[in-house]
Amino acid sequence: MSRVSTHGNYQSALLDLMASQQRSYDAQKRVSTQKNATDLIGFGRESATVNALKSTHAKINSYLEVSKTVGNRLESQDLAMGRLQEAASASRLAIANAIAAGRMDGLMVELEIQFKIAADALNTQHQGQYLFSGGVMNEAPASVTDLDALAALGTVDEAFRNGHLRQASRLDDNVVMDTGFLASELGQELFTIFRDLKALDATTPVSGKIEGTMDADLTALMQRFASAAEGLVNEQARNGVYQNRVEKLVKDHTVRADSVEVMLSDKTDADMGKAVTELEMAQIALQASAQVINQLRQVSLLDYLR
Repeated sequence: MSRVSTHGNYQSALLDLMASQQRSYDAQKRVSTQKNATDLIGFGRESATVNALKSTHAKINSYLEVSKTVGNRLESQDLAMGRLQEAASASRLAIANAIAAGRMDGLMVELEIQFKIAADALNTQHQGQYLFSGGVMNEAPASVTDLDALAALGTVDEAFRNGHLRQASRLDDNVVMDTGFLASELGQELFTIFRDLKALDATTPVSGKIEGTMDADLTALMQRFASAAEGLVNEQARNGVYQNRVEKLVKDHTVRADSVEVMLSDKTDADMGKAVTELEMAQIALQASAQVINQLRQVSLLDYLR
C-alpha cells in the first residue's frame, strides 16, 4: 500500500505555484514596460554597462539642452544687433537725404526716433533677462531713451548701467563659449554720435535750410553713423560665427544622443516576440500549478479505503 503525505504534496505544489506566479509577473512586466528590467539589479552583469550608457546619455542630453538654449539667445542677440545697426544706417540715410534736399525739416524728429530704436535694441530681453546687461539682471543696460536725457548726462558712459560679466556656457566637455555682448560696447560709438548731434542742435538748430558750416557738420555726422553701422555689422557677424558653431554642436549632440540611445536600447529593450511567448508559457504553467493544488484538495484517504 502506497503512503499518502498530504503536507509534502501541498508544500511542493505551493512552491511550484509561487514560482509560476513570479515568472508570470516578470513576463507581464517585460511586456508592459517593453524593458528587460526596471532597475539595474535586473540586468545582472550588464548593469555596469547599462549604468554607464545611461550616464553618458544624460550628459549628452544636458549639453544638447544648453546648446539649444544658447542658440536661442544668440538668435535674439542677432535680431537686437540688427535693429541697432539699422538705427545707425537709417540715421545716416536721414542725414544724407537732408543734405541732398538742402533742408533739415523733420530731421531731428527722425533722428530722435532712431535713437529710441537703438536704446530699445540695447534693452532687449530674452526669457525675462536683458541680453546685454553683463550680469545686471534687474536694470535696463541703456538708462536713457531720448536725446534730451542723453545730453543731460555728464558723459556718455553714464548712459550705460550694464555690468562686465559676459555670458559664458559649457557646451561640451572641452567647449566653453563666451557668447555675451555688453550694451556699453555695442552702443558707445552710436550714443556718442547722437550726443554730439544733440550738442550741435543746441548751438545751431538742426532745422530749416542748410546754411554755413551745417553742411560740413552733417556730412561728418553722416560718415560717423556709417562707421558705427559698419562696426555693428562686424559685431553681428561675430555673433553669427557663434551661432554657426552652436548649431554644429546641436547637430553633433543629437547624433551622439541617438547613437547612445540605440546602444542603450540594445541592452535594455525586451524582445517583444519572446516576451509575449514567455508570458503565455508562464500563464499556462500558472494554470497547471493551480490545477494541481485543486486536485490535491480533493485527495482523501477514503479513495484508498474503498
